[in-house]
Amino acid sequence: MKVCVVQEPPVYLDLEKTMERAVALIARAAGDGAGLVVFPEAWFPGYPTFVWRLAPGAGMGKTDELYARLQDNAIDRINGGLAPLQEAAREHGVVLVFGYHELDSGLSGSTLFNSCAIIDADGSVANNHRKLMPTNPERMVWGFGDASGLNVVETAAGRIGALICWENYMPLARFALYAQGIDILVAPTWDSGETWLATMQHIAREGGCWVIGCATSFEASDVPTDIPFHDELFPNKDEWINSGDAVVYKPFGGLAAGPMNREKGLLIAEIDPGAARASRRKFDVSGHYARPDIFTLSVNREPQSPVVFSN
Repeated sequence: MKVCVVQEPPVYLDLEKTMERAVALIARAAGDGAGLVVFPEAWFPGYPTFVWRLAPGAGMGKTDELYARLQDNAIDRINGGLAPLQEAAREHGVVLVFGYHELDSGLSGSTLFNSCAIIDADGSVANNHRKLMPTNPERMVWGFGDASGLNVVETAAGRIGALICWENYMPLARFALYAQGIDILVAPTWDSGETWLATMQHIAREGGCWVIGCATSFEASDVPTDIPFHDELFPNKDEWINSGDAVVYKPFGGLAAGPMNREKGLLIAEIDPGAARASRRKFDVSGHYARPDIFTLSVNREPQSPVVFSN
């Protein structure tokens, strides 16, 4: 099977145009023979890199204005916001994994979540996972997710699970996916560089699974000039904001494709999802290496809600 990792930028903070770009990229990937297409963290409609560029407190009002722009361009899954991507998956017969800003109209309609959805080749939503712990200033933008989406799901491309960015540094979150018979772990992220790539290779070895890491390859010139506080946030017009580093690692380690550094385009890799289980003969962290007489993990998958309505 061919996997395609998208390393093209979105149309920053513009959901409608980003969705159009995504549909075109999915068609292009399918034309290249891909059965699985992966987009980075918060790709719809762009990672809020401004939270790392505005001083806490002093930049609060500016963050409010940018947050409002994000709210207006977030995806409301409950009200069919994923429909264009579901249709694209169905039309081209591909599995999609992608990061997006989720606005939950069923719960306040205001809080944003850093979410990752898996859409199967028939267009059905196989899973939706919300980032458990936003990192540092990300907490000014995203709420906390729960474990209701901490699942490995059967798809036309194999058994897929996803952890978002630094969730991949959370040993128990990784273990929860390993224990579900994972073939492919997808890591949509904003991180890049040698330490991140080392983490991706470690997970491939630890989990005995294919690992796909993908960040947005993004330059200051990719940011529309009508973004609030544009010149303050992006004063260096030649800056590489994120180098991307799309990569695919084999089960038990070893490079399959990439890393794709400071490039834009599609990274294509040939993988065999069935190779994951066979690789775990030597080391199966949630199987014969688990020692449940010593270590156990309990995961609360109940959706967490601040309100329960009864008739």
